[in-house]
Amino acid sequence: MAPSEDVTGLPDGIFSILDTDLYKLTMQCAILKYLPDVHVTYAFTNRTPDMRLNRSAFHWLQEQITKLANVAITKDELNYLKSTCPYFNSTYLRFLESCRLQPSKQIHVAFTPIKDTGSLDDVGDVHIEVAGRWLDTILYEIPLLALTSEAYFKFCDQDWSYDDQEERAYSKGRKLMASGCVFSEFGSRRRRDYHTQDLVIRGLKRAAADGQGKGWKGRLSGTSNVHFAMKYGILPIGTVAHEWFMGIASITNDYEHANETALRYWVGCFGEGVLGIALTDTFGTSTFLKAFKRTMPTPANSVVDDERTLIPGAASPPLSPVDVNGSIGNTEERSYAQIFQGVRQDSGNPIEYISIMRDFYDQEGIQEKKTIVFSDSLDVERCIEYKQAAEEAGFAPTFGVGTFLTSQSLLRFSEFLANEFTDDFYHQSNGEKSAPLNIVIKLSSANNHPAIKISDNIGKNTGDSKTVHKVKETLGYVERQWAKGDESTRW
Repeated sequence: MAPSEDVTGLPDGIFSILDTDLYKLTMQCAILKYLPDVHVTYAFTNRTPDMRLNRSAFHWLQEQITKLANVAITKDELNYLKSTCPYFNSTYLRFLESCRLQPSKQIHVAFTPIKDTGSLDDVGDVHIEVAGRWLDTILYEIPLLALTSEAYFKFCDQDWSYDDQEERAYSKGRKLMASGCVFSEFGSRRRRDYHTQDLVIRGLKRAAADGQGKGWKGRLSGTSNVHFAMKYGILPIGTVAHEWFMGIASITNDYEHANETALRYWVGCFGEGVLGIALTDTFGTSTFLKAFKRTMPTPANSVVDDERTLIPGAASPPLSPVDVNGSIGNTEERSYAQIFQGVRQDSGNPIEYISIMRDFYDQEGIQEKKTIVFSDSLDVERCIEYKQAAEEAGFAPTFGVGTFLTSQSLLRFSEFLANEFTDDFYHQSNGEKSAPLNIVIKLSSANNHPAIKISDNIGKNTGDSKTVHKVKETLGYVERQWAKGDESTRW
């Protein structure tokens, strides 16, 4: 791999607790405040079953998972969060300072060879299960995915090179910016290794400098990876993941009100106008919009509260609304749609989504210009297409780009191109595309109740099939399928 690149001095595996996506930390902050004792499980799925680890890769993965116990936040990292992320309260920062992962107790990994000859070259299926307090285990998803991908491309598929990775990211970044796209790098989870993501961000930074000099409207708004944001002096980007909505629905077993409950507790933790991009598709966007139009309780009316949006056993009720300092904010009655700055589209047909959201805001009489963050199956051409359609409808589009950057030997979110940047590689032997692993780790239960996700595309349903079917019936969910969002082919 890349003989022209000297990577001997680079870190092996995960060495920083901030080498993760920002929304893992924001959700952990909210969990600490409201749900510190909830027990959860996570399940690993390899959607590319023909791309299996061999025994050598598995042994390396085991070793790296064990090393996660040694990862702790440094003083410099803590000071960085204090200065850059004011939405993290002092209670959370103190918790993070003392936080230590316990992989030996919380992670179970196993290797099942297809044909067991005892050789290190035997290939097989890897099984990863995570269990423990949600507060602790939420930090495992991104490192485990990144390490699994690194193990595969370190030991199984070595027919690729770092050559031109920085230049490819630079070229893609320039094209996006020249087209007026605002985007963030979002490729940590499926990167080939630390060095790949480092090269990508270097290339994007160069492209951003060019764009600024030329006066382009497009820009690099940041990266989801907090460590790299700190390293390169760019903003850490992210708000909330499906996991927050899935966990609350699982805990309450109330899918009709889960979206509203999740929104209320989120604003209760961080305040109005902070981390204000709403993810709409966990249980289908049509269901979400019913909650999004509801009025959020204010200090004046929350005494006589509607208990449908209170979580039984939560450590404290949500204060509504508050600012990040904990003082009372706007007391005027407003809907969540008014409070949140915009929405994120992560499944289904993006063009149809733009139309749905335009109709929704118009019907609600909301004239403020809202943001749509596109983060599903992106590449440069799609970003440009969705940008034009969103702007014509009166939205401010952004993109989250990942695998397109970090695993195609080249990112994903406000114009996020997640894997578009971090997985843009080609086989050295024949010049054909070197495909990334399509792997996921999803919340599978909370307090012994199944956790599921439905989304706006049947190809992205996850979790216990009986629960998925029951929830669809309860919510009156209408099946949708979008070929370009097929999970069997997307990265």
